[in-house]
Amino acid sequence: MIYTSVTNRNWKLKQFDLNQAQKLAQDHSLNEIQSRLLAIRNIKSEEVKDFLNPTLKNLMPDPNIISDMKKAVERVYQAIMDRKTIGVFGDYDVDGASATALLTKYFSSIKVESVFYIPDRKKDGYGPNIDSFKKLISLKSNIIITVDCGTVAFEAIKYSQNENIDVIVLDHHQSEIRLPNACAIVNPNRLDDDSNLNYLSAAGVTLMFLVSLNSFLRKKGWFIKKKIEEPDIINFLDLVSLGTVCDVVPLVKLNRALVCQGLKILKKRKNLGLKTLYDISNHEEAPTTYHLGYVFGPRINAGGRVGKSSHGAKLLTTNNAQTSYQLANELNLYNEERKLIEKELLNKIVDEVKKNINDPVYVLAGVNWHEGVIGIIASRIKEKYNKPTFLISLNNVGLGKGSARSIYGFDIGTAILAAVQSKILLKGGGHKMAGGFSIHNSKINDFKEFLFSKFEKSGLSNTTNRNIYVDSIISASALNNDFFDKVDELAPFGSGNSEPKFIVENVKIVNSQIVGEKHLKVILCDRNGKTINGISFNAIGTNLEGYLNKKSHKMINILGKMSSNNWKGKRNIEFIIDDISVIKD
Repeated sequence: MIYTSVTNRNWKLKQFDLNQAQKLAQDHSLNEIQSRLLAIRNIKSEEVKDFLNPTLKNLMPDPNIISDMKKAVERVYQAIMDRKTIGVFGDYDVDGASATALLTKYFSSIKVESVFYIPDRKKDGYGPNIDSFKKLISLKSNIIITVDCGTVAFEAIKYSQNENIDVIVLDHHQSEIRLPNACAIVNPNRLDDDSNLNYLSAAGVTLMFLVSLNSFLRKKGWFIKKKIEEPDIINFLDLVSLGTVCDVVPLVKLNRALVCQGLKILKKRKNLGLKTLYDISNHEEAPTTYHLGYVFGPRINAGGRVGKSSHGAKLLTTNNAQTSYQLANELNLYNEERKLIEKELLNKIVDEVKKNINDPVYVLAGVNWHEGVIGIIASRIKEKYNKPTFLISLNNVGLGKGSARSIYGFDIGTAILAAVQSKILLKGGGHKMAGGFSIHNSKINDFKEFLFSKFEKSGLSNTTNRNIYVDSIISASALNNDFFDKVDELAPFGSGNSEPKFIVENVKIVNSQIVGEKHLKVILCDRNGKTINGISFNAIGTNLEGYLNKKSHKMINILGKMSSNNWKGKRNIEFIIDDISVIKD
């Protein structure tokens, strides 16, 4: 069955193998909704246990299967033995900050001197360059580890080697066939890597490095000789889960275990910076992937967007309560500033989108668009129109810096690297769903044609952009604690394991009210008198408002997902409404 909504979207039920679902239910004593959801996600019977209960014990591979891992560990071990200062160069996003904090906190715990440098988004651009490496070397670095960047940093690494400073790259972005002359490039997305860990975030790659290094130090008897207590790396998993969720890598296989265990550590409030930031954000409930992605992530990112790129990493590494409060408070304020900048620019860019509404890929440029928010806006545009989106901020001399976000089936990282090799882009990189690049104004049309051709060859169709795929149709009576808990056993949800969407049929609005400035809180009722508490975020000013912001005798179908709220000790299930369709009389 296909529903057409008031937002002109088609709702389609996801297809699955009924026999597979029945087998899963029988083999693992699952109820109908769990077996259906697992079958939709194509989880095989032998994978169910690890999917529902992902543990590091079962899912953690030998880190040394990643190319150059042994080489990287041995070189860092030598630096530790020689009492050298280790410089860490991290990217300015959450994944980069998390990976930087992982290394910094680990080295601190074993009393090894380290310093870090986070580049300024506007002044330094993405990834290492000669000037930024000079700054890191000036901080007395004797060896440099790059995290969440470095795979295509040819010039900077060549400069560093000429200065007799070895560079180790810990990264996860797409690589070219040719690699820089670094001491080691640990990147499961290297074309010659056979680890099958290409889904890891930079924080995940960094964790694998620390597991290998820690094991190496143990085998060498280093902890005993130095009378240093061996760190429990499990305690750093809150940082790994943060980078993993915020970089929108697939929550599959090892990533599921990292996030699940990371959330457990997060609940223990071990990281002072995260604890302070959570308290300042006025959240009391136990943290989930939602809080990682929408509470911590935007605030840690906010510093880099307004010229304070190192604030996030500093917050994640500090052990000083006063410093932690100051940084968390500043990042919270920067996030509010970011929201205002974003809102103003988003309206401007949406107007540009409407002029190019039929393009299969959106490639839009503007003079002095704020570089710190175009990535977020690209995500907003991509989500709204379900099209790959490339936004470019041009300076006054025609040089542009761009951010890109993609949809499933269109690999942005590969497309950007191909455009660099074709001399269309000055430089760039990324992974499947996101990327960054530099371009001259004169090449924008060439870039647009290049991407249009890539999209055509991908086999994707713009006709799919109007579709919303739904996991199941449920009754109003199903929205209870027990049903929610059964579905929640499939968490953590995120990229690669999207939160299930449901349709509830034949309900009507019995009450509604505006909350905040643009949200609608509603009470709905089905034909049997069963009520549903619902909320539609950002509904004011959309097609949804006219149907939800009033009592109506019209019967409607609603599409969305479930949420659990605790209020004064009482737990309530709420339905988050993404879309509605009107039932014709």
